[in-house]
Amino acid sequence: MGSPALRLALLLPPVLLLLLLSVPLSRGFPDTPWCSPIKVKYGDVYCRAPQGGYYKTALGTRCDIRCRKGYELHGSSQLICQSNKRWSDKVICKQKRCPTLSMPANGGFKCVDGAYFNSRCEYYCSPGYTLKGERTVTCMDNKAWSGRPATCVDMEPPRIKCPSVKERIAEPNKLTVRVSWETPEGRDTADGILTDVILKGLPPGSNFPEGDHKIQYTVYDRAENKGTCKFLVKVRVRRCGKLNVPENGYMKCSSDGDNYGATCEFSCIGGYELQGSPARVCQSNLAWSGTEPTCAAMNVNVGVRTAAALLDQFYEKRRLLIVSTPTARNLLYRLQLGMLQQAQCGLDLRHITVVELVGVFPTLIGRIGTKIMPPALALQLRLLLRIPLYSFSMVLVDKHGMDKERYVSLVMPVALFNLVDTFPVRKEEMVLQAEMGQTCNT
Repeated sequence: MGSPALRLALLLPPVLLLLLLSVPLSRGFPDTPWCSPIKVKYGDVYCRAPQGGYYKTALGTRCDIRCRKGYELHGSSQLICQSNKRWSDKVICKQKRCPTLSMPANGGFKCVDGAYFNSRCEYYCSPGYTLKGERTVTCMDNKAWSGRPATCVDMEPPRIKCPSVKERIAEPNKLTVRVSWETPEGRDTADGILTDVILKGLPPGSNFPEGDHKIQYTVYDRAENKGTCKFLVKVRVRRCGKLNVPENGYMKCSSDGDNYGATCEFSCIGGYELQGSPARVCQSNLAWSGTEPTCAAMNVNVGVRTAAALLDQFYEKRRLLIVSTPTARNLLYRLQLGMLQQAQCGLDLRHITVVELVGVFPTLIGRIGTKIMPPALALQLRLLLRIPLYSFSMVLVDKHGMDKERYVSLVMPVALFNLVDTFPVRKEEMVLQAEMGQTCNT
């Protein structure tokens, strides 16, 4: 039958037979497909056959493998078709993958196509937190993310709401009013943890004086963000308007002197009598009660029938210094009267009226300033106060008609004044006079 090659040659057409016979037998069949064709998904193959042959899978063919963008080669970058009809290695182009992103505290992220090449991830934050950094990152060809990982930070201040403006009217006879409110509570939009609420201003339940008072509350969260709120406490005092001090008199008022409920009391200096209302009250209609007081000069009636009636006119108004002498030529009387006249300012300041009893009945003369009393009345006064008839003497009587001190010789005005200044009523007068600025510089 012959060899297989011979039988094949006999079957071929003459033209093909000619071509085959022209190839040297020593070369064999180098361009004959030897290894299976190479196909790399997501990659490109570049092959070079031996001696430039047509078939790219012939024995000895070398192929370079390159992966497309976003993919990386696993295996040798060059393959050789081997005598065992197999390529020298197995290769694959795998999609590139970026490192797994870390989950931000108080937030997270969402990705499209995981962490592979061209995948996009978008960060988000929990309520109350603000994103810091790139919101969206993309997995790049170098297997790195396009931006730095984002973080979620608490930048939003806590919320706190204060009450509305508080307006109050001061209570009667007071300049303050008690104002209360609920302490506001802060609210944090992040983790809900707050520091203590800090108050600037008077606390609730305090007595607020007249005027506008700013109240501020401040609260901090753990990130030291600050939240504040403010409101006003407005206190108004209803007033009637200031009263005038009567000429030759005093005025002493409670509270602030003209606010609703305040009371003003009036009095006159020694030698003057009060006419009009001794006290006035600021009423709810913001008008003063009573009538305006005045201080009129004291009118001493020397026509009374008894010494007691005479003294009653001075009760709680004036002190009396009764100077008695049997004759106007008495040296002690003349010297004493001269000293008293020079100290008239001190006498008026201390509400002291000098009463002179000169002579012996029936020629006895009683004198109070420019007024002359009848001899019988002057005699009654001497007898009532047990004043000696035939020697120089003086008696100091207080505003309540009490015999406080007796003198049988000259007394210096300063010693007299020092004694009067120890009287309880006089101490009250001194306070009033100091408030009114009444002094004696002479």
